[in-house]
Amino acid sequence: MGLLIEGHWHDQWYDTKSTGGRFQRQDSAFRAWVSADGSTPYPAEKGRYHLYVSLACPWAHRTLIARVLKGLEDVVSVSVVDPLMLEHGWELPEGADPILGARFLYQVYTAAQSDYTGRVTVPVLWDTKTGTIVSNESADILRMFNQGFGDLASGPDLYPARLHRSIDAVNAWVYDTLNNGVYKAGFATQQDAYTEAVVAVFDTLDRLEARLGDQRYLAGDQITEADWRAFTTLIRFDAVYHGHFKCNIRPLSDYDNLSGYVRELYQVPGVADTVNLDHIKRHYYGSHATINPTGIVPVGPALDFARPHGRDRLRVA
Repeated sequence: MGLLIEGHWHDQWYDTKSTGGRFQRQDSAFRAWVSADGSTPYPAEKGRYHLYVSLACPWAHRTLIARVLKGLEDVVSVSVVDPLMLEHGWELPEGADPILGARFLYQVYTAAQSDYTGRVTVPVLWDTKTGTIVSNESADILRMFNQGFGDLASGPDLYPARLHRSIDAVNAWVYDTLNNGVYKAGFATQQDAYTEAVVAVFDTLDRLEARLGDQRYLAGDQITEADWRAFTTLIRFDAVYHGHFKCNIRPLSDYDNLSGYVRELYQVPGVADTVNLDHIKRHYYGSHATINPTGIVPVGPALDFARPHGRDRLRVA
């Protein structure tokens, strides 16, 4: 994981010395919006926008799920980077970028801003008409796919008005202590920083387990963006976070409600095709030399997300 400094690439890992061994995530730099009503410089149009993603990355994964659920596969095109992220950062297979012909994702960033300084992350939503990045914030892209494409989109509303308050509240704590929490544990370089983060992760899993014992989904009685934001971390938990990030107090499979919930979401039509455990494991175990210097990818665990989930006992909208 490198970064650009004034448009020049540097193969540089995160600085945790200045933060007491704690990992701190950089804020997203591009935060514009696609609008269905033309109220922004980026109106909804078929074929205008292109999404750069990694199948390994949970942040990018949530946008892929929204793209499928909202029927935007023929509206927004996609480029998928290689699973390994090495000295050049995210790399695109030859011919994988029909828009810019980029081989490295940092070239997409410098095409948008030649003197860009910051981390080079996925997902990236690119506007082919203005030749720039609309957004590199996954939460915004997910919501844009839900409501920013108007009649070009279909499928369920992932941010229904009656659940706004509940969704926003769930998103806030799940992001801090689970989505980002596993990274705080995995990238920590001091014992106290790791312990603080991993305890918070499992406090959150315990809280989610209790909530899902009483209701079908995190924000209420229907699937919302809050569920998909949690899902992309949970689906990776036993495969990579439990071992690679030392989130090993217990596996997710020990949580009856949570593990059934993950299987239910995985079985939503179209979602399984967005889950690539080979990419996920190869990326994490092969890209983080400071954590796994040998690059050996474990064979297990054996995971079966297609088996019955047992969540039918709880009410849905």
